[in-house]
Amino acid sequence: MAEKITALDLPTGDLSDATKAYFAKCEEKLGLVPNVLLSYAFDEKKLRAFTDTYNDLMLGQSGLSKLEREMIAVAVSSINQCYYCLTAHGAAVRQLSGDPAFGEMMAMNWRAAALSPRQRAMLEFAVKLTEAPAKMVEEDRQALRAAGFSDRDIWDIAATAAFFNMSNRLAAAIDMRPNAEYHAMAR
Repeated sequence: MAEKITALDLPTGDLSDATKAYFAKCEEKLGLVPNVLLSYAFDEKKLRAFTDTYNDLMLGQSGLSKLEREMIAVAVSSINQCYYCLTAHGAAVRQLSGDPAFGEMMAMNWRAAALSPRQRAMLEFAVKLTEAPAKMVEEDRQALRAAGFSDRDIWDIAATAAFFNMSNRLAAAIDMRPNAEYHAMAR
């Protein structure tokens, strides 16, 4: 019997050929179809909205590196204690950084990691946005500018943090489980 990936019983909907091809590409590149995608597969419109947003934020053009975007995902997910995202994006940080210990530290306590001033400013902003969004002020944006971020970069930091806050809450609500393969990746 296959392990449930969420606590909800939502059967897979009719998937288009494009979505089937996307899943095949995931299998080819990652060796798996991430459970987050399978959890959305009951409704292709919702799946497409999720993947379009994710791919734009995490893989699209940005002044932030892919590693920096994954670091935001992990720092936000750490604050929210999101098992799925810490497991999946912790693996991405380990892989992109080439440093398994750094990936683990980011997931457990990012403030203990050896970070550049730029990275520290970026993560402090993302964490404040996660913990106290109503307290964001111009000084927070100015601290990012002082660390070398453009206003477009600030948008990308905020959008990435906001996306993972949403994803973390959904994952918690439906008890989304990560693919077992993530645990062994980049170690």
